[in-house]
Amino acid sequence: MLETTNKLKLVYITPALYMAGGVERVLTLKGNYFAEHFGYDITIILTEGKDKPLFYPLSDKIKVINLDIGFEELWICSFVKKVFVYLKKQRQFKKSLTRELMRLRPDITISLLRREINFLNDIKDGSRKIGEMHINRANYRNYNTEKVNLLQRLFAKFWSSNLLRHLKKLDKLVVLTDRDRESWVELNNVVTIPDPLSISPTTISLLTEKRVVTIARYSHEKGIDLLLKAWSIVEKQVSDWCLDIFGDGDRTSYEQLIDELKINSSRCQLHGRTNDVEKEYLNSSLFVLTSRFEGFGMVITEAMVCGLPVISFDCPWGPRSIIKDGEDGFLVENGNVDALANKMCRLMEDKNLRVSMSQAGLKNVQRFSIEHVAEQWKCIFESKNVSIL
Repeated sequence: MLETTNKLKLVYITPALYMAGGVERVLTLKGNYFAEHFGYDITIILTEGKDKPLFYPLSDKIKVINLDIGFEELWICSFVKKVFVYLKKQRQFKKSLTRELMRLRPDITISLLRREINFLNDIKDGSRKIGEMHINRANYRNYNTEKVNLLQRLFAKFWSSNLLRHLKKLDKLVVLTDRDRESWVELNNVVTIPDPLSISPTTISLLTEKRVVTIARYSHEKGIDLLLKAWSIVEKQVSDWCLDIFGDGDRTSYEQLIDELKINSSRCQLHGRTNDVEKEYLNSSLFVLTSRFEGFGMVITEAMVCGLPVISFDCPWGPRSIIKDGEDGFLVENGNVDALANKMCRLMEDKNLRVSMSQAGLKNVQRFSIEHVAEQWKCIFESKNVSIL
């Protein structure tokens, strides 16, 4: 590929960067790398968190524009009121974003496929439009039609019928796994680029601590309830290991479940978010992921690069794209608590197996290095763009 002579101008659109989420971390990591190593001119446009500090450090070379739309107001509205508030804010968003893109005139605009996807392709700023999807198709804007009223079902149907039309107009739709790419059978513009490794430890776990660790938000889709049910089996068979769970969210229901399952609370601890995930990985000997679904599973690659063998439910679609079953970890039938407990016990009781899986994982996970992932993005950014070659 020819060297760029002019600085490629990128604009990212995402709601906020003040939260400690995976999407925020990945965007910050990639943006920093693109700005520092490729010399791209990068602007990130936000709609929320006007006066809140960014959670992850951002390169001084990256500009941030906050449109201060305040979609978060929708969180406290009734559904009927939400419709009117949404439409008002969406008009404001379209007007403000159009103004900024016409002013900036980027070469490429990258949407993280939130509210701007409804009108982004109509903005005639001259930029190529790329969408990034950080969740699998089946769970993207997934409305549970059993728990909503008629108006909500009609809204969900309207959204679904328009989504494909918007996505077809994108230059590229980037998804995280090949399985998810294959699910978009109606589209011919879909490519796979995984999330990059987000940490670069200088050492690895010695695998001597008899400790299982999980990093996950306390929410239904992360399956902490399933992990606790599996642990209630494990703790009866393996007496000298403990389980530590770290994450954001309300722990109340899980604390109650610990009581109901009569789990030994001295060996099973529920913690809040940790600001040093690397430390927690390095002080553990096994990582477990029990999500009901995952877009990718960045915590799996983090655990692997710290030398941990991983056990995960084979949920749609991320874990299978990372773990080589039986080589660097175990994939367990999705939701099968007994099978999960069995694999946990096996690894706890077999140090040699933990070591061999650790070594395999350290090798296999290098395909997710930021250098490798960034080159894949560079190929997309600099293809079919003769003005910058």
